[in-house]
Amino acid sequence: MSKKADKEKKELQKRSESFEKFYSDIYKERWPLLKEALLKDSSPVAFSENLTQSYYLDRASILVASLLPLKSGDNVLDMCAAPGGKTLVLLSRLNGEGTITANDRSRDRRARLDQVIKDHVPACWQDNITTTCHDASRWGLYEKDVYDAILLDAPCSSERHVIKSEKHMAMWSVSRPKRLAIEQFALLAAALDAAKNGAYILYSTCSINAEEDEKVIEKLLNRREGLVEVVQISLEEAEERPYGLIILPDRSDNLGPLYCCLLRKL
Repeated sequence: MSKKADKEKKELQKRSESFEKFYSDIYKERWPLLKEALLKDSSPVAFSENLTQSYYLDRASILVASLLPLKSGDNVLDMCAAPGGKTLVLLSRLNGEGTITANDRSRDRRARLDQVIKDHVPACWQDNITTTCHDASRWGLYEKDVYDAILLDAPCSSERHVIKSEKHMAMWSVSRPKRLAIEQFALLAAALDAAKNGAYILYSTCSINAEEDEKVIEKLLNRREGLVEVVQISLEEAEERPYGLIILPDRSDNLGPLYCCLLRKL
């Protein structure tokens, strides 16, 4: 083994040990079972309602995307849409009676999103959806009070990917969740600015870390006091958090992980 390879191996081992301690400290005696569940392969299900062909995704994503209240004619924003599974769920629920702007700041991911839409959305609905490639954290600067409903499925630590991938583990650090939480708050604040009064915002992540989940909601409530409220939601498969719900695979037949919280702009 070369010196470089040996150094990389030791660094990976160090990060793996830090990851283990970090989440063991959070989940205590529950961590071994949760870790075991995270290491298992998920079981995607087919979603085909109002689509030209089935799209396969975690059933938790379907359940959570279905929590965003929609009505006929709504103007909807999906701020971080790629690869597009939740976008398809929203489009299906609008049933051709509304519009969606599906955004992803990565050009490569947007290209994948475009292909998913092309392959799954009926031709008569193609004009109902527009894809964009913007920095969503600045959205509220350019479109204020525009959207009836917003889905923010924010970039996150995605621990299920990290724990199963040496590539992702090599990029993980104890400070990463804090950096991501800053970005997540910026995105959520932009969503609030882009929403009409009375509009709903559904915030979600696939992180199991409260720093990226309910703590982001708490920060918004404090910083924008009186301008937004938490709307109560329920899912049989989910556990309650101080704000919102989380679906964890060790207690939901291997669904998720997926955190969600529904907000309404006042």
